[in-house]
Amino acid sequence: MQKLYSNKYNIVICGDVNVNYLIDTNRRSQLVAILHSYNLMGIVEFPTRFGLTSQTAIDNVFIDRFTMGKYKLYPLINGLSDHDAQMLILNNGPKKKKKEKECYTYTKRKINKYTIEDFQLNLRYETWEQVFDGNYVNEIFNSFFKYFPKNLLF
Repeated sequence: MQKLYSNKYNIVICGDVNVNYLIDTNRRSQLVAILHSYNLMGIVEFPTRFGLTSQTAIDNVFIDRFTMGKYKLYPLINGLSDHDAQMLILNNGPKKKKKEKECYTYTKRKINKYTIEDFQLNLRYETWEQVFDGNYVNEIFNSFFKYFPKNLLF
């Protein structure tokens, strides 16, 4: 941080820091103290990782709230991992002219007993050899996306 920190730049740090921001611990206090020395603070105030019996906020975004301007932070439930993503929208640049009518596209999954049965049926017909040929979790994950039918994911 000493090499990167400068008043010229707005710094955004994000990632899985493995420090739960939902509970007050010594580890959290230490991280907060270090980041505060660079005027950075965690802004995630909702669970980002879900286990069978627990929820934690170990994925965080750290910004300088005083120089960053207005921002919005939303959880993005992707269903691909036990960690949810976060979307940070920064509103500190010049405003664009608004068009008379803006259009938005939203994608939703329809989940009911029929779509679940169809999903399970399609999974049965998949061959998984090419997915599990890898030795590392990232390699297997990427292989899964390469071979898995895209119409089943979205």
